[in-house]
Amino acid sequence: MLRAVCVFLVLGFALAKHEQYEGFGLYKIIVKSPEQIELVNYLSHTLDLDVWSHAVPGRAGQVLVQKDKKALFQNELKGAGIEFTLESDDIKEILDLEDRLLEAASKKRNNASRLDSLPFDQIYTYHQVDAFLELLAEAYPNTVTLVNAGKSVEGRDIKYIKISTTNFEDSSKPVVFLESLLHAREWITLPATLYAIHKLVIDVTEQDLVQDIDWIILPIANPDGYEHSHGEFRLWRKNRSSAHSLVCSGVDLNRNFDINWSTASSNNACSDTFHGSGPFSEPETTVIKSIFDQYSDRMELFLDIHSFGSMILYGYGNGQLPSNGLFLHLVGINMASAIDNVKMSWNPNYIVGNVAHVLYDASGSAGDYAMSAGVPFSYTYELPGHRFGIGGFGFFVDPAFIEQAGFETWEGIKAGARYVRDNRTKK
Repeated sequence: MLRAVCVFLVLGFALAKHEQYEGFGLYKIIVKSPEQIELVNYLSHTLDLDVWSHAVPGRAGQVLVQKDKKALFQNELKGAGIEFTLESDDIKEILDLEDRLLEAASKKRNNASRLDSLPFDQIYTYHQVDAFLELLAEAYPNTVTLVNAGKSVEGRDIKYIKISTTNFEDSSKPVVFLESLLHAREWITLPATLYAIHKLVIDVTEQDLVQDIDWIILPIANPDGYEHSHGEFRLWRKNRSSAHSLVCSGVDLNRNFDINWSTASSNNACSDTFHGSGPFSEPETTVIKSIFDQYSDRMELFLDIHSFGSMILYGYGNGQLPSNGLFLHLVGINMASAIDNVKMSWNPNYIVGNVAHVLYDASGSAGDYAMSAGVPFSYTYELPGHRFGIGGFGFFVDPAFIEQAGFETWEGIKAGARYVRDNRTKK
C-alpha cells in the first residue's frame, strides 16, 4: 500500500521561476552595540525588509533587501559603521539552485526503490503529504488515527494524526504534540515531523516510545501559505487570509494566539509579523487551539518546529520566565545535547534559552499559548540554517541535508519525550 504512494509523491515537481526575487540581496549583518541593533531594526521596518534572523552582538543576522533598496541600505550601514557582507547579490540564483537540486533528487528517486515510506531526500507538497497521511491511516489502523480538524482560509483540510497503541484511551500515558510549517517558507521543518511519523509507525525500533506515549503530529499547520510558497512566492511566511486588508494578504499565525496578543507584533497587514484582527482570528490557529483544548489534561510536551538558527527556545516571549523555568531550561539542554551529538560538524551547536533573551520579544506565539493552556514543557525548535551544498542561506533546502535534519531532530524529540514520560506532572 505505502509503496504505491512513493510513486505518486515523486511526480509533478515543477520548477518555480521566482522572477519577483530577481536582484534581491541577502546581507549578513554584524552589530556591536544596542545603537547599531536599533538602527538595523529601524531600517528593516521603514524599508520593509525581510529579516531572516536578527543580529545581536556575538551573532550575525541575515536581511533580505529588495533590488531598488540595496544601495540605500548599504549606505546607511556604512554611515553607522555596521559591518556587513553581501552573501548573495541575487537571491533568485539561490532559489533556482534549490529548484534544480530538488528536481534532480526527484528524478533520481523515480529510478530507485527504497523503504515503503516517504523518501527523505525531497520536500513534499501539501497534496502529497495529505495522500500519505490517508494511506498511512489505512495501512496502520491499530495505531494511527487521521483527524480532519477543519478548513484553512482557502478551504484546504487541516489534518493531523494521532499515534497510540491504546487509541488514546489510557489516561496514564502522557501526550506529546509536534507541529511543523506554521511558517510557510520553513520547508526543512516538514522532514522533522515526517521522520517522527516514520520512526513511530513504519520503522519502529524503540518500542517504548510508542507503548508509553500517545502522540499528536500536525505536519502542515499552514497549508495555504505552504502551497503558496511552492509557486512564485517561495519566501512566503504567513497564511493567505485577505480579510484584514485590501492591499496585503496573510497573518503571521505564530503571532495570532491568545497570549499577550499584539504586544510584540505588527498592526500592519503588510508586515510578516502581522497578528491579525484578534486572537484566533484565523482558522489555522483555531484548529491548534482545539488540540490543546482536547488534550491539555494529558499533554506534557509541545514542540513547534521552525527554522532557522540551531536553537531550542521557550517562553514567555516578553522575557518573563514560567514557574518551572529551571526545568524548562534543563530539558531544553538535554534535547539540544542529543541533537549536537549527531549533528553535522559544520553546523553550530544548539543554543537554548528564553526566546526574548536569545532573540527578541514576541507575542501571541503557539509555544507561549501552550504553556498558558497548561502544557508544562513547550518549546520552539529552530532547525539549522546552514546547508552544506548550498551554503548558509537560511530557508533554502539541500536534498542532501533533508534526512539528516529529520534524524537529528528526532534525537532531540526522543530526549524530551522520554523526560516527560519519566517525570510526569499530570497524574
